[in-house]
Formats: sequence, C-alpha cells, structure tokens
Amino acid sequence: MSTQRQVHLAAHFPGVNNTTVWSDDRAESQIAFSSFEHFARNAERGLFDYLFLAEGLRLREQKGRIHDLDVVGRPNTLAILAALAGVTEHIGLVGTLQTTFNEPVELAKQLATLDHLTGGRAGWNVVTSSDAFHGANFRRGGFLDPSERYTRAAEFIDVARALWDSWQADAIVADRRTGVFADRSRIRDVDHHGAQFDVTGTFAVPRSPQGHPVIVQAGDSDEGRDLAATRAEVVFSLHTEFADAQQFYADVTTRLERVGRSKDELHILPGATFVIGDTTADAEERARAIRRGQVSPATAIAFLEQVWNRDLSGYDVDGPLPEVEPDLDGAAITRGRARHVRDVPALVQGWRDRAAAERLSIRDLVIEVSTRGGFVGTASHIAAEIDRYVQERATDGFVVVPHTNPYGLDEFVDTVVPILQERGVYRRSYDEGATLRQTLGLPGVSTSQEVFA
Repeated sequence: MSTQRQVHLAAHFPGVNNTTVWSDDRAESQIAFSSFEHFARNAERGLFDYLFLAEGLRLREQKGRIHDLDVVGRPNTLAILAALAGVTEHIGLVGTLQTTFNEPVELAKQLATLDHLTGGRAGWNVVTSSDAFHGANFRRGGFLDPSERYTRAAEFIDVARALWDSWQADAIVADRRTGVFADRSRIRDVDHHGAQFDVTGTFAVPRSPQGHPVIVQAGDSDEGRDLAATRAEVVFSLHTEFADAQQFYADVTTRLERVGRSKDELHILPGATFVIGDTTADAEERARAIRRGQVSPATAIAFLEQVWNRDLSGYDVDGPLPEVEPDLDGAAITRGRARHVRDVPALVQGWRDRAAAERLSIRDLVIEVSTRGGFVGTASHIAAEIDRYVQERATDGFVVVPHTNPYGLDEFVDTVVPILQERGVYRRSYDEGATLRQTLGLPGVSTSQEVFA
C-alpha cells in the first residue's frame, strides 16, 4: 500500500507588486509591524512550514520616476524576522538576502543569530543580481558580470557553511570549576581563499540549533537550477502550470542525482495565488474582479512600456495595442525590474495576434498575459488540486501568495487547510520544539567531529 505524500506550505507576505491589491477595503500597511504580526500568526495557525519575505535593494524606476508601489514597503528583512521571532513559536522565518552585494561573514553571523533567536527556525532565500542599477548603491557598483553571479553565490554559500560548521555543538562547556567557558579545541578557524572571497579567522557565533539555516533558492536559469541541485534545500519555483511544474520537478531531480544528492534533500515549492468561492462560478467572478484590481489602468500602461521601451502614457488603456514598434536600441526606461524578454518583436506580434483574435484592449491583454499561476475554485477544488500536484510529483507543495495584506491568507487557513487535513496529507499540529529543517522533513546537519574532517 502506497503512503500519501505530505503537502508542504509556505506563506509569502504580500509586498510591493501588482499581485497585491493595496486598494482593497481590508488592505493595511505594508510596513507596520501589526501587518507582519497578523500575517505570521495566521500562517502559524494554518501550520505552515515557514513565512517568506522578499527584499528590495533599491526603489524601482520607470521613465526616471520611482515606481509608486515602491515608495513604502521595503523594510529590512532580518529586522522584521527577528521581531516576528518574539510573536511566533513554531513557524519557520525565511528571508531573501543577496549574495552579490553582501559578504559571507556578516550575513552568516546574522543568519546564525536569527537561528539562535528562533530556536532553529531560520531560513535564507539565496538570490543574486548582476544589475548595475541595484549595484550603484554599493561600493563596487555593477561590477559583477552576469556570468559570474552564480559562481559568487555558490562560493558565498560554501563560505557561510564553513563558518557555521566551525563550531562543534558542544564547544561551549561553561565549566565553573575550571573556569573554561569554550573549549578552543572544538572551534576551528576558517581559512578560505577563493576567486570571490578571502576569509580568515574565528567565527563569532556558536553553532546554532539547526547547524545551518535552511537554504532556499529561487533562480530558474540553467545555472540557477545547478546551484539549487548542488546547494539548496528548497526551491521557490515559478512553474505552476501542471505539466510545466512536472517537467521542472523532473529536471531538478535529475540534476540532484548527477551530484549524488537524494530527492529527500530538496523540496520544490512554486509560488501560487488563490481565489476561493462558494461555487466555481463565484470564484471565477471574484478572480476577474481581483485581476482588474491588480491591473489598474496605470499598471497596464507601465507593463506595456517595459516591453515596448517607450512612453505609452498617451494610449487609451481600453483601446487597442499600440501600432508603434518597440524601441530595441534605446536606453532602458525601466530600472530595477527583472523582466527579460529575448525576442521582443516576436512577443509583441504574438500579443497583437491574440488581442485581435480575442478583441482584447490593452488592459484586457495585460490581465491575460500577466496572470500568475494559481488556483481558482471552491475550497474543496483547491485542496484537491494541491494534493494532485504533490501526489503526482509536480511539486512538494506551494508558497501561497495572497492578494491582500495582511488578511489575505485567513480564508485559505479557514477553508483549504482543514480539507487537506481531512485528506490525510497535511499536519494537524507542529512537533514540539521542531526546527525548520525538521518541520520540512529535511536531513539534519552533522554536529559531530565530522565537520572537522
């Protein structure tokens, strides 16, 4: 008799993007601690594996102006997670932190500290950047060639792990009789000299409860997938359509096998939105209303401008797509956004053909092409779909992305989670004292002399 695979769920705090409907009547601050607290407590009530925070290093710009939704909502990730440690007991706390502009010793120290503060619930979503726009805020600017960003990320993780491993779990003896607080023979100095980093010395933080904070990774390029296969423990994936998700799952699993890792050492969790209704028709109607809230007239024009690379503010959002061709040679009018289109003319022609065939206005077209993968239907339907994805190895679960802040997750917790529990694929309680690694069902990290081998 086969055992049902268990569903893993994480919760993504709605931030400054066009998924979040800030104009919703129930929407509140994206920076006040009360919003983070409610969201975290509710995710913990829903027994989620972890809460996930994104981070922005610089306010995005379009046509030389700050993107409106970025004006507020970019607070420091680690400060928020440290504060949330005091109002939660079990849920993991995962933050997005750069390897391109940070340094391993400092970030490893901050993450180890968070792991101590939370009793072993810390995680790190590793991201990279080769963008000179973001780099302009840092001493070295946009020095890093795009081809090197994952090389640096891999070495960054390796150095961080060497630092975390440099203390044995029993290094602090605190022997009042002999006056010995830490046994120096159980603490190894780190002496690393690589292409990206030179690190020499003794790490300042004793071994944390997990040994290593859980490593999450979000890159989707070939290099990003390789980094996930060699070093990540969770992948935050963009692949939510079932067949595409299965293909991505199989690809990453194959890469794991190539480097001698088991599938048990890595979970794949795509980000997914949801709209719940009493009936299918009700859910679909709500979804249409939400999408129009997400894609305002200004958002629709801004979306097209990112592809056309032109000022399109004079066009009617309820009219046809612009007849003018994209500017392929001009300086980019959008800075700080990760939108990479390899063949702009082909994309634009495809949009024009679709808009003509379906009689779509600019706003309608943007709604159609920018809709993120997610679930629309009754709570029973959504629970069944989540279960199907997991049982048929398209995912190991999902990072749930609500459309309002901070109450957007409440309905999911109230209606979908109980059905997953009834299906026998979702926990009914946390294991007392479990670390995030244990909650996720990931292998532990050695705390013996093996780390000094």
